[in-house]
Amino acid sequence: MPIILALVLILGIFIGNILKKNHPGEHFIIYPQADKLNDVLNYIVEEYVDPVSKNELVELAIPEILLKLDPHSVYIPAKELLSMEEPLQGSFEGIGIEFNIQNDTIIVVNTISQGPSELVGILPGDRIVKINDTLVAGINISNSDVQKKLKGKQGTKVKVSILRNPELSVAFATDIFNFVITRDKIPLYSVDVAYMVNDIVGYIKISKFSRTTYAEFIKAIKKLKNQGLKKLIIDLRRNGGGYMDAAINIADEFLEDKKLIVYTEGKSRKKTVSYATEKGICHNLKIAVLIDEWSASASEIFAGAIQDNDRGTIIGRRSFGKGLVQEPTFFTDGSSLRLTIARYYTPSGRCIQKPYNNGAADYYYDIDNRFKHGEFETTDSIHFADSLKYITKGGKVVYGGGGIMPDIFVPLDTTLFSDYLTQITNKGLIYQFAFHYADNNRNILNKYAHYKELEQYLDKQNLLNQFFEFAHSPDDLSAKALAKAEALAKFGKNGIKRNAPKNLSLKRTEFILRTQLKAYIARNILNNEGFYPIYQNIDTTLKKAVEILSEQ
Repeated sequence: MPIILALVLILGIFIGNILKKNHPGEHFIIYPQADKLNDVLNYIVEEYVDPVSKNELVELAIPEILLKLDPHSVYIPAKELLSMEEPLQGSFEGIGIEFNIQNDTIIVVNTISQGPSELVGILPGDRIVKINDTLVAGINISNSDVQKKLKGKQGTKVKVSILRNPELSVAFATDIFNFVITRDKIPLYSVDVAYMVNDIVGYIKISKFSRTTYAEFIKAIKKLKNQGLKKLIIDLRRNGGGYMDAAINIADEFLEDKKLIVYTEGKSRKKTVSYATEKGICHNLKIAVLIDEWSASASEIFAGAIQDNDRGTIIGRRSFGKGLVQEPTFFTDGSSLRLTIARYYTPSGRCIQKPYNNGAADYYYDIDNRFKHGEFETTDSIHFADSLKYITKGGKVVYGGGGIMPDIFVPLDTTLFSDYLTQITNKGLIYQFAFHYADNNRNILNKYAHYKELEQYLDKQNLLNQFFEFAHSPDDLSAKALAKAEALAKFGKNGIKRNAPKNLSLKRTEFILRTQLKAYIARNILNNEGFYPIYQNIDTTLKKAVEILSEQ
């Protein structure tokens, strides 16, 4: 061994001398190949003409490396990790309000039930003019700035100065109320709403799969069962996923003992299989699952388990197509790496991951391509290779390689996107009007505890004319103009031109607009329990699900 080591040393000196002779005056360092990246970084830090931070170089290099892998392997810097984790953890620390910024003023839309703000007496409609004695009204403050000022560690205090609507208090409008609020854990709910569509059909909307989703779901199911639940619609539209365990646990409630839910496998990871148990409390429920192009990951695990086990009906449009599993790794500086370590497979053996060979930009642009090719309106443009064909145990043909294809396709409702509706939606006028209407009439609207009572009241208020007054200039107010399809040339104060919708029933346009106005007003008063039951009247996919379940 001493002889071998001596020979290696002599060879190294010999090679170094040759390089030095061939390139006189240049500085050569021979680094071991195994640690080339770290050596390059060290070399730059030591020899670059200007001072360079190695940590900054590392922060820049890691994301670039991950771009060569797949679109879901990501690096999260320490300063961003907390805000990215909050939605899936199921809670954050703050004062517990929903707010909106109108006319450069922070307005409390709602308080979280039993949250810190509600407990000290903050009311919907209150105007926040100061935070910790610093003026926040009339200074063009942003939503993110408000959140930074109001969020904080549990147990810390924040002082807010409130200007209160005199209709909600015996005080005068000029009175300022000061509240000291102790921040606390604020729940982030992932089950947006659970209610009965009719006497036997229930509806549950799940916006994401977080740590609390399973418990929220069980609570919702028990509530609906007490109201006569026999058939269930689970809405996973625009649900981008989250924790796989949450989706598996909910699927377990519907599938019989030992039914396969999902399995994962990777180059360095052994096959891991998840089976249903005998604990399920939803075995006797008929089920329909709603999906669309933004239903991804854990949503596709749940939909795939239901579809491949022939357990229910999948309704809507083809899902996103994410079949990769990420594992988080945490570093001592508080940053994290989420690396794809496996693929998941539905019970029939299909991986629904869509291709990502052309990079992340092309990968996410796939949804736009689907729209341009007409896939949102018809299934004619969707073609799966025979190699992607799988058969469920019940004999149904399903496909892998690009999302979950629904059993029943429901096209995008293009009547929601007439020129007129698109203009007022893009400018946020429906939401703005609904907020102002609720804010100005809160003392009346708060009397209604159920959406049906509230909707009956709103039906008598001629909301369309009031909206036109809000959205258009004084000489462009008449609802009759829209009804007669008169093309109005003038632009109103909100920049909206009242042109007649093309190839669309005017009555349908008015019905959609009126329904949206009522739904958003109800959300300001009753939260989602007011919004969804009213909005369902223009939700074609939900109406199709109700129709299908009624036939079963």
